[in-house]
Amino acid sequence: MCEDDHGIESFDGIGRRALFVTGAAAALTLGSVTFASGSEAADGSGTPAGGTSRTETRTVSGTLPTGSPDFVYLPVEIPRGVREIHVAYTYEKPSVPAGTAGNALDIGLFDERGTALGGEGFRGWSGGARTEFSVRADDATPGYIPGRIRPGTWHIALGPYTVAPQGLPYEVTITLTYGEQDATPVPTYPPSRAKGRGRAWYRGDCHLHSWYSDGRRTPAEVAALARAAGLDFINTSDHNTHSSHAHWADQAGDDLLIMLGEEITTRNGHVVALGTDPGTFVDWRYRARDNRFGRFARQIRRAGGLVVPAHPHATCVGCGWKFGFGEADAVEVWNGPYTPDDEVTLADWDNTLVAAVRSGSLSWLPAMGNSDAHRDPDPVGTPQTVVLADDLTREAIQEGLRAGRSYVAESKLVSLSFSATGPKGEHAGIGERLRVAPDAPVTVSLEATGAPRCTVRLVTDQGVLFTSAPLPVSGSGTVEWNTTAQYAAYVRAELRHETAAGPVPGALAAFTNPIFLGT
Repeated sequence: MCEDDHGIESFDGIGRRALFVTGAAAALTLGSVTFASGSEAADGSGTPAGGTSRTETRTVSGTLPTGSPDFVYLPVEIPRGVREIHVAYTYEKPSVPAGTAGNALDIGLFDERGTALGGEGFRGWSGGARTEFSVRADDATPGYIPGRIRPGTWHIALGPYTVAPQGLPYEVTITLTYGEQDATPVPTYPPSRAKGRGRAWYRGDCHLHSWYSDGRRTPAEVAALARAAGLDFINTSDHNTHSSHAHWADQAGDDLLIMLGEEITTRNGHVVALGTDPGTFVDWRYRARDNRFGRFARQIRRAGGLVVPAHPHATCVGCGWKFGFGEADAVEVWNGPYTPDDEVTLADWDNTLVAAVRSGSLSWLPAMGNSDAHRDPDPVGTPQTVVLADDLTREAIQEGLRAGRSYVAESKLVSLSFSATGPKGEHAGIGERLRVAPDAPVTVSLEATGAPRCTVRLVTDQGVLFTSAPLPVSGSGTVEWNTTAQYAAYVRAELRHETAAGPVPGALAAFTNPIFLGT
């Protein structure tokens, strides 16, 4: 075993090699780690010399200071004849005062094709979820991509997410196993269609994590929970990797459409790529100031997906959304069990609706809700987005979401019907426009089931203009309200649970996208 100090706080020519900008966040490249040449390790066929398997290990260590770049790359020279790359790492987690960031170090891997932004050389990412991983031609640790181990300069990517004032001491151990490589399996993917009910309301959860990133559930466990939650469709969204895409086919069926995606987890916010083509990888190595998000939003759309900023006002480090909403197709307003940051996001989203009608724009940003479930006891399908779609296909579901023909419910128990009717029988539903004269009478109707003792609030560009008495304990009820387009440019519904005291609204049971009123 060879040990080298790659501590970047030193300037001895071993540690700090180059600080460079790749068009993304600043990155640091350390000195290279080298192994025996391929001729020493194996014969020309790739079989280990002498016919027996052989391993070789190198360990490097160093300390990352506060203010480190977002990404630190450790080059590893891979010789010929390598069958498997195994990487393990540790780092110190010293105590820090309350309110001070501690140490958190992510890890991933790029192959000999390089680390350029766009991810051509991407071979996997586990963030901080694992302390070790392996890659072979025929298999890889969840989060990583199986494929041929080709000779050349590979890079271990270290991501110092947060660094304590004391610095971040780390150690990385790389072990190569020499031998003949097996064949890489051909991936299979879930179909883009399930057996639907024609034009109908379909329930889905589009923000879910499995053990292919920082979740703890297998695809089979996620799919079983989705079915139990009454869902018709889901979207996979593991952090910064598409490695799970080839592992969902067996879980799809006539009763469950499984779309494929990714949660692109940048240092300035997270975005769900919803329903991309199988095998699509979207890079995350940039900040808002780098002006790169538009490039990758367009990549998501070219791959057939939707761009959905996730939990924009979440309080976790790096979760606050700073890229703006100009590239968004929808926004995740409700994330997991309803909390104060969801309330802030709901109000912020409503402000975008007000701005749209004030500017006379016909363009607006639909809202959705997802569970962001990772592990037990996180409930899948709490909340869930219920979308009106022409069929249970990827394209039809996406079109319904993009058009805002949807509402968000806390569970399969809650169902809504929400519409507006004009004086001549004109009719519009969720996400649609009721075209009537400004002073024409409009009747807004809501029918609800599964919402016992909930209060219905009707929200417009003027604020909350109607609040109902609590629904009966049966959970079913009907509410009607009369208005005009000049009084309310749009109207949307919220179902709120009872509150303990005071004017603070209760947690949501459901909310709808708006119906617009007027010409």
